[in-house]
Amino acid sequence: MKKFFKKLYANKIWLFMVLPGVAWFLIFAYLPMFGTVIAFKDYRVDGNGFISSLMSSDWVGLENFKFLFRTDDAFIITRNTVLYNLVFIIVGLLLGVALAIVFNSLVNKRMAKVYQTGMLFPYFLSWVVVSYFLYSFLSEDSGLLNSLIVSFGGDPISWYSDPKYWPFILIFMNIWKGLGYGSIVYLAAIAGIDRNYYEAAMIDGAGKWQQIRHVTIPALTPLIIILTILNVGKIFNSDFGLFYQLPRNSGPLYPVTDVIDTYVYRGLTSLGDISMSAAAGLYQSIVGFILVMLTNYIVKKIDPEYALF
Repeated sequence: MKKFFKKLYANKIWLFMVLPGVAWFLIFAYLPMFGTVIAFKDYRVDGNGFISSLMSSDWVGLENFKFLFRTDDAFIITRNTVLYNLVFIIVGLLLGVALAIVFNSLVNKRMAKVYQTGMLFPYFLSWVVVSYFLYSFLSEDSGLLNSLIVSFGGDPISWYSDPKYWPFILIFMNIWKGLGYGSIVYLAAIAGIDRNYYEAAMIDGAGKWQQIRHVTIPALTPLIIILTILNVGKIFNSDFGLFYQLPRNSGPLYPVTDVIDTYVYRGLTSLGDISMSAAAGLYQSIVGFILVMLTNYIVKKIDPEYALF
């Protein structure tokens, strides 16, 4: 024990550096885990505070989880959540790596920074703001797209009532908003690759594409695998703003825009069922944890060096 405290004292500077991050996780991540017990109770506010309400609420076991997936919408929201996130992971990965390689290959580095700033800007826009931009394009009465369609002799499209267009709209808007930010990590990794590898490849007669294929991509592979594992863990969590704000909570679009997060939110606002919301959050977290462990196990079996842990 004395040796342990001596080691702590010797590394006190580094411990103080990580202290804010540790405090943040303790307060906002680990301490609230006590509240997961709400998922197993019929939570009712008794007016005497959270702890008192929690203790006096009836224990219902798994009833909240049964209620969450008892409806006919359970399959739809689960399907939408998983499939959209799979597309976001795959398309975001491919385009993010490609965009990082393109930026790194630009000869004019000043213009490259301008392009990077332009691609990064949408990430800082709120989905609420983006939803109004999108509405200016898709509005049935005065939208830009319908105006163009009418000018060419076509009939205006009721975008917010026809579900068939929205899978493509949601995927496009998600990529548009997050692609620039997602490519930064890969761009930083490319900048850290030893230039001697490229010089050796050029001496061997490798062209630009061959350098990308045999130098850049292999160097990015560990980072790609780690980020993919982390993203797989969030496959049951959706970007609430994307699926709620952009479709403007339009009922006819629910079959293709409703996900677990939006379904729970509407259940919470209309029914005030806090316990069901807590059950959904716990369900998403448990499934995410299992997916991370499973994905990491598979990667570890294929190549231990690329595993997250």
